[in-house]
Amino acid sequence: MFLFPILFVVGYVLIALEHPVRLNKSATAMFLGGLLWLLFFLFSNNSVEAGSQLTESLGSVASVLFFLMGAMSIVVVVDSYDGFSLITNRIKTNNIRVLLWQITFITFFMSAVLDNMTTSIIMVTLVRRILLKAKDRKFFAGMIIIAANAGGAFSPIGDVTTTMLWIKGLISGAGIMKSTFLPSVFAVLIPLLMMTFLLKGTIPVREKNSDSETISTERMDQYVVFFFGMFGLILVPVLKALLDIPPYMGMLFSLGLLWLVTDLLLRKKDNDFKSRYSISSILKKVDMSSILFFAGILFAVSTLECTGQLKMFADFLQDTLGNIHLVTFSLGILSAIVDNVPLVAACMGMYDFPINATPWSLIAYCAGTGGSLLIIGSAAGVATMGIEKISFGWYLRWITPIAVFGYIAGMGVMLLVN
Repeated sequence: MFLFPILFVVGYVLIALEHPVRLNKSATAMFLGGLLWLLFFLFSNNSVEAGSQLTESLGSVASVLFFLMGAMSIVVVVDSYDGFSLITNRIKTNNIRVLLWQITFITFFMSAVLDNMTTSIIMVTLVRRILLKAKDRKFFAGMIIIAANAGGAFSPIGDVTTTMLWIKGLISGAGIMKSTFLPSVFAVLIPLLMMTFLLKGTIPVREKNSDSETISTERMDQYVVFFFGMFGLILVPVLKALLDIPPYMGMLFSLGLLWLVTDLLLRKKDNDFKSRYSISSILKKVDMSSILFFAGILFAVSTLECTGQLKMFADFLQDTLGNIHLVTFSLGILSAIVDNVPLVAACMGMYDFPINATPWSLIAYCAGTGGSLLIIGSAAGVATMGIEKISFGWYLRWITPIAVFGYIAGMGVMLLVN
């Protein structure tokens, strides 16, 4: 079974070297996920059991993909109606460093209310409306990923792993916020200070209606679509908290609601406007390549979980390192490579600490913020990669080093506070 992690590492290397080897990362990820499952069935002595495990994996993968498609679709619809101009028009600063601080802290606190992936999609799309230079947007996107993951780590509904611990009764809402808020702040603050020195100058003024294909929308339409879009996104965690409705179902409901609202707005519009702003036309702008990339990665990781490789590695860390602080620190680094959900699930089965014990807070912090170390280490990173077309290598060179400093700083503060 050691063939599986070897192939997984080879696939990750090819994804990291996407531009030099000229292989699309989505194609590599999809092939990797399919190949590992083909081998899983080949080596399985019981095809019925293997099929049952694949079906179980499909459920978890599909829930993430439906959530991602719904969130990206809602943001694309709001953006197509120029709804984000209601925010960008109120940003008065022309200093790029001031803007960086504003965007970072908005992202940090927004991700605690929404989830980190939805927040990153919204904020990256917003930045695209403000900044003209692709290089500047990439640096902003890097900070958005770091801030979204850190903000999600201190909230029981901000990150899927923190939600897992919360649902299992291992942490309380007040307990996790008390123990991880300050470390999460430092995980963002240190990279933000370092990033401040990388950016300088003023923000070039973007010409209005520079897109030749744009057909202007009425101001009221912008307000209506923006309101229902944001309302739908906020409704997802509310439904989860009140009725325990899975986030993907809440997101699909919100997308359906927005679709009905836009159809009502389009009833009395001319045909040209309808063809431009109907949901069926707008959905063509959703980046399916990034969604398929995410699908391939999740399916590949699920084979490592089904073959017991992740559990074996977690046991290996515990037996080798022993110290829970070192184990959770390593867990965070590993979560930048594989999905943090099965890693946290493995830890939940290994330990038996009381509610709100420091180790549970450490696991929530490390699994949440550790995903920022690589762009494919979190859902926020993968979504941002697709929107802003950031390569694995560029992120590794410019963002990973400052994310590491933030991760270590937050870990240090966590140990001091707790």
